[in-house]
Amino acid sequence: MFQTIEFYNGKQVQFDLLAKNLFDFGYHRQDRVTSSGEFSIRGGTLDLFPVHFSLPVRLDLADDTIESIHTFDPATGKRLEPHRMVLVLPAKESSRSWRPGGRLTGPAQSFLSQYESPIDPFVDIEPGDLVVHILHGIARYRGMKPLKNKQNKVEDHFALEFAEKNILYVPTRDLHLIQRYVAFGKMHPELSRLGSKTWEKLKEKTKKGVLSFASELLEMQAKRRALVGFQFQKDVEWQAKLEEEFPYEETEDQKKAIRAVKEDLESSIPMDRLLCGDVGYGKTEVALRAAFKVVMNAKQVAILVPTTLLAEQHYETFKDRMQSFPVNIQMLSRFQTKSEQKIAVESIREGSCDIVIGTHRLLSKDVTFKDLGLVVIDEEQRFGVRHKEHLKKLRLLVDVLTLTATPIPRTLYLSLVGTRDMSTINTPPKNRKPVETVVAESSDKIIREAILKEMDRKGQTFLIHNRVKGIEAFAKKVAMLVPQARIAVGHGQMAAKSLESVMKKFIHGEVDVLVSTTIVESGIDIPNANTIIIHRADLFGLSELYQLRGRVGRFDRNAHAYLLIPKGAILTEETKKKLTAIERYTYLGSGFNIAMEDLEIRGAGNILGTEQHGYISHIGFDLYCRILRETVERLQLKAG
Repeated sequence: MFQTIEFYNGKQVQFDLLAKNLFDFGYHRQDRVTSSGEFSIRGGTLDLFPVHFSLPVRLDLADDTIESIHTFDPATGKRLEPHRMVLVLPAKESSRSWRPGGRLTGPAQSFLSQYESPIDPFVDIEPGDLVVHILHGIARYRGMKPLKNKQNKVEDHFALEFAEKNILYVPTRDLHLIQRYVAFGKMHPELSRLGSKTWEKLKEKTKKGVLSFASELLEMQAKRRALVGFQFQKDVEWQAKLEEEFPYEETEDQKKAIRAVKEDLESSIPMDRLLCGDVGYGKTEVALRAAFKVVMNAKQVAILVPTTLLAEQHYETFKDRMQSFPVNIQMLSRFQTKSEQKIAVESIREGSCDIVIGTHRLLSKDVTFKDLGLVVIDEEQRFGVRHKEHLKKLRLLVDVLTLTATPIPRTLYLSLVGTRDMSTINTPPKNRKPVETVVAESSDKIIREAILKEMDRKGQTFLIHNRVKGIEAFAKKVAMLVPQARIAVGHGQMAAKSLESVMKKFIHGEVDVLVSTTIVESGIDIPNANTIIIHRADLFGLSELYQLRGRVGRFDRNAHAYLLIPKGAILTEETKKKLTAIERYTYLGSGFNIAMEDLEIRGAGNILGTEQHGYISHIGFDLYCRILRETVERLQLKAG
């Protein structure tokens, strides 16, 4: 049988057997839950970190009955999102559940045999939501209903409405057959007809369509695996010295990611690893240690970032961390003069440059490496189609490490289907606090009070204006509202040296308020700036808002984000959803949820190709991912 443990509000639990059942499922009992695969029981409270969840859950019980379920922040213990139910998968493979002799048979087998949910379980199902029942198709969830089962016991059932108002009641033990329908923004599929063969035909059509796409993915993977890459040596003495000088305590997730990257580098197969971690969770340190290891093997490293400001910040970080060692670090971006760029390009070509940090300028034809060993790509989705083609070719030549805070669906499912390796950093740094987020109508009073409140604690403020046009006038208005504040303006159309000068003043605390465009969106790390005001938040995308908010809260003090919309504005449904999502997902580690909401609200455009886009719309993202994964595995078995 398919093995899960289901918890839902109102369920009666045999408390004395709970620890044993979880232990049998491969979970370890601890005093306090901090990592995946752990549980803790204190009085009438069960804390559990299921292996396929991004956050742990807390179940409160009274008289052996579950009263409430919440996710919680493992660092602070603070309650986060309420949930109706939790489906727990084993933390280790069970001899009865995932092996060929014990799998489900019949129609469910192909979808449940290897993989139950690529989408995070916290994409909750609310009454009125569209859902996908794997065996019957698309329905509308109408809530829970208690019904008697064959043993004459009352059991909760999901009420699913199909076409022609037909209702199917699904017992909670079959929760694994249901997922929320997620596809592309404005798509509204028709409800399936119960008993019709149309749903089976749609699944078969999708399987055929996915086949060529899966073959293409595996061909790229096979090409990489057939190559014999450079095998880096084990860590040298200097590596240990560099790592000892890290000023913070590594989180467990960071340590795991570092180990995985080093194993990749020491393997003869070229690395292609995706490192997911929320804003400020320590991805840069993982990349820095990998880069140092590569340089210790006399190879060069290219670090590709989406903005000149991020290039500057990474350059300073790498220089600071490696100052005790003879490592030549260069920067290549439009911050530099033509002659500075020429010097950098020559040193890359002749090999005197060990590490170069730059923007897409690094992909120019005049940039050639003497002996490139590693490419680190920060936020790959920020690069254009032409650049991505260049990066695709690089993947066949050298080790590649990609960093991302909010994985777009394509990178997400490429990792899930096993064609790329993935490491995830879910643990927040010590003392990191969530950002208090407020969506409000814009007013002079809010702007003035937010800035003064931050200045009173000797802090700094980001004030984001969505366009270069009018930014100077907006900054003058702010100066009149808060005459005691030192205000500077920064945007991408300024002369490189002027922008660099403004940013250095802000970094060194000589500016109280930086009025800027979204150029500060990626990677700017200023611990003393803990308030961000986003003017006309309704004009920004969800992932943009999330990245911008990530500029604050990087210190051990409370941070604030104000998302301002015009007074009396009539917002579209899409904008309302976006602002609700950013206000809702304030807790640490919510980047994954933001990515999923972004997929649903904005749609994924053409990132999967028109044909795949159509299949996803027909059957939903979750089932598409299951079929894709199964197809990949079938092709792998065939080939191997």
